[in-house]
Amino acid sequence: MTKTISAAVALAPWETEIRELPTPPIPEDGGLLKVEVVGVCGTDVSWYEHLQKPMILGHHVVGYVAAIGRQAARQWGLREGDRVAMEEYLPCGRCTFCRTGRYRLCEATDSRKGGLRYGATPLEVEPGLWGGFAQYLYLHPHAVMHRMPDAVPPVEAALTLPLSNGFEWMVIEGQVGIGKSVVIQGPGQQGLACALAAKAAGADLVIVTGRSSSLRRLELAKQLGADHVINVQTENLVERVKELTGGEGADVVLDVTSGGTEPILQALQIAAKGGTVILGAYKYEAIPAFDSDLVVAKTLTIKGVRGHGYQSVEMAVECIASGRFPMSLLNSHNYRLADTDLALRTASGRGEPNPLLVTVSPWQ
Repeated sequence: MTKTISAAVALAPWETEIRELPTPPIPEDGGLLKVEVVGVCGTDVSWYEHLQKPMILGHHVVGYVAAIGRQAARQWGLREGDRVAMEEYLPCGRCTFCRTGRYRLCEATDSRKGGLRYGATPLEVEPGLWGGFAQYLYLHPHAVMHRMPDAVPPVEAALTLPLSNGFEWMVIEGQVGIGKSVVIQGPGQQGLACALAAKAAGADLVIVTGRSSSLRRLELAKQLGADHVINVQTENLVERVKELTGGEGADVVLDVTSGGTEPILQALQIAAKGGTVILGAYKYEAIPAFDSDLVVAKTLTIKGVRGHGYQSVEMAVECIASGRFPMSLLNSHNYRLADTDLALRTASGRGEPNPLLVTVSPWQ
């Protein structure tokens, strides 16, 4: 093991510097992960844009256990050389949320309240190696990991967490399965993952909607298994969904659009009677003219979702490893550690064109 570790440290908004950090001692209940690949998430971009303290970003991490303490090896059932996909959460393991499997709601994982989370913990918190944009990542005693088959290509393995959100929101929360019809509003990384998860779960009809600026992503949605796509700028969304669903509407409607509240109002319109509307994107504004009578008349269920659970991550790993879907189509850019700033800018739309899943490979 080297004495220092190269890391891309975000110093200020849109400013990154490659630094050498000391290799920490390995505690009995912790370890060190050699980072193979890390996906760039929209959350990373948000942190980078509004950064307040230096930190190493990146939480869609896949790598190999490089060092592990005896107690940690027993607790995790892992040994040096094992390949794993990381979760970003570092839950306490004791609260009600943790004990009921909803550890993403644990206060200990809320970085806004001083909690620890991979990709969102300041560099000043020892040992500093809290993000994936580095050669090595510190394995905290509360780290949550999943075995990743060696045969899965790195850029596909990096899709584990986005796809796990898809399974969490579609299958676990939305109860999507055989015979169900689904509309996904927004063909970004999360929307595409949800479309894929819905098809993997056996949904009969998956429709993905987007704007003219997202034509490439809409085409990709079809390649990943979506049955139909709708350009909401050239087609009437409500009429088209009615046509495709035989006038019934969709059993499940998910909104993951990036701006504005209009898609939420449309979701209520295109949902079937007794259907479920799932909200997976912050709007940062109130919804004007919200028609609650429509919710009552159609007996709709409205759910807010974020993140994933252990089961949905396992489902994602199994799906990726199956080779059933052309996952590699989702990777558009793969960068060296030295180009982490460009990777973040590209994922934000400020760098190289046409980003989908952007990854960083620290040892490339």
